[in-house]
Amino acid sequence: MSNPGREDWEEASPERLYVITGGRSGSSVPTTLDLVTLIVAKSGARHGMQPEQAAIIRLCHAPLSVAEISAYLSLPVSVVTVLLSDLLAEDRVLARAPVQPALLPDRALIEAVIDGLQKL
Repeated sequence: MSNPGREDWEEASPERLYVITGGRSGSSVPTTLDLVTLIVAKSGARHGMQPEQAAIIRLCHAPLSVAEISAYLSLPVSVVTVLLSDLLAEDRVLARAPVQPALLPDRALIEAVIDGLQKL
């Protein structure tokens, strides 16, 4: 007979998250991961890899943001960041900043161009 509350306890328990991260609350190496940092797997999952890390490797065959990985795995971003920092240290994934939005020209320049066009 199964215990109906046991599955919920295991999936959402702080103890489970503690075990997944090895009790760490931060990155094992200095990283600048944020919600929009894109992650791409450099290789496949290896035998003996932690299940959550293997899931990240499988998900990231195409670039995914840290926020997307967190959502797909139903894990807090802080936990995903710890796992990703380990994968980065092992050179299993590549992290890259998203494409920066183009810098907007100065407002005064735009107004001068509009003014010049209106005088034509």
